[in-house]
This record gives sequence, structure tokens and C-alpha cells, in this order.
Amino acid sequence: MARADLYYEIDRHLMVDDTPSEYLDSLLKKGLLGDYPFTMLSSLERIEQSSRHHPEGNVWNHTLLVVDQAALKRDKSSNKRVLMWSALLHDLGKVPATRIRKGKITAYDHDKLGAALAADFLGFFGEDQSFIKKVAAMVRWHMQILYVVKDLPFADIRGMLAEVDLDEIALLCYCDRMGRGNMDRVRAAEEEENVRRFVEICRKAL
Repeated sequence: MARADLYYEIDRHLMVDDTPSEYLDSLLKKGLLGDYPFTMLSSLERIEQSSRHHPEGNVWNHTLLVVDQAALKRDKSSNKRVLMWSALLHDLGKVPATRIRKGKITAYDHDKLGAALAADFLGFFGEDQSFIKKVAAMVRWHMQILYVVKDLPFADIRGMLAEVDLDEIALLCYCDRMGRGNMDRVRAAEEEENVRRFVEICRKAL
């Protein structure tokens, strides 16, 4: 299958499937993600994560869970296509960013690195610059929920809201937080509360 054809097939499944992960994982298992820029996606399978924060395992497993969460929330988005592609590409930056430091797996600045990689991925297929900019911005700011809720120095509410809609980034953040293994009712309720607090804090900062 030509790369452009595969891209548009992925796009179609992201927009209509209840669980796009099934199609995406089938592509990986069949070896159909071996050409650039799809290698940005297939590389996620070899990137391990902290088992404490990501019991689901590698970044590919996490990405599939996030994409399925986004599919569940797709109808709540004002730009479904931006949400779905942001969910798929949100952790591309973990490939160059992941390191083992003092025995711990880290991925510092993967949001910033990922924004550039997402733009390269979409740009390869000649996507509209407005669409590329929106997806890249969502990827760039998807970690802000952690920084804002924990009042960390990396929080930049004004910078974030200059580039993304609060409700849209909150949707992606929700999907990212929910896209983890062992997500029981208690943990799900905690993540929902984190998203609520994130939105509330951001609105007060305006």
C-alpha cells in the first residue's frame, strides 16, 4: 500500500472506529508501519515507560489506549480530526527523549520534541498548515495538566491558551491520563477530578 493511501486509511479509522487501536495494532503486527514517517509510530513499541506511571507497558501500548479514549470522547470535540491525530501523535517525542537516569525512566521535554515530530509527520503528507499547527500545539501542551495541577514551575497557562482551546486540550489531557493500564473506578475518578481542577485553575488565570 502506498504511504499516502495508508495515511488516509489511518485517518478514516481514527474518525469512524469505536476502537481505532485494533486497526492500528494490526498495521504494526503486519509490518506495515516500516516506512518513514510511519516509523515514528512503530518506534513507540520499543520505548519502555515507568511501570509505576504506565503499567500498560511501552509507549505504543499507551498510545493505543489513548486513541481509544479519544474515540470515546470524539463527539465532545469541536475539531474531531485534530483531537484524534493529537491522540495518535502525542508521545512521538518519547523516542528521542527517553533516558534512564539514576535507575529511572524519564522522558523530559518529550512534549516539545513531539510537537516538531508531529508537524513533520503530517507535513510529509501535505496537510494544511492550519491543521498541522493545531495538532502540533496540542502535542506541545498535553503535559500541562500535570504541571498546572501540581503547581510545577513548568506550568505556562498563558502560553498554552495562546495556542490551544482550553476545552480541547483538556479533552486530550483526559484521554492521556485515562489511557493507562489498571484504570479502575477510583483512579478514573481521580483523573476526572484532575481534569476538572486543571480547567478551573486555567480559567481563573485568564
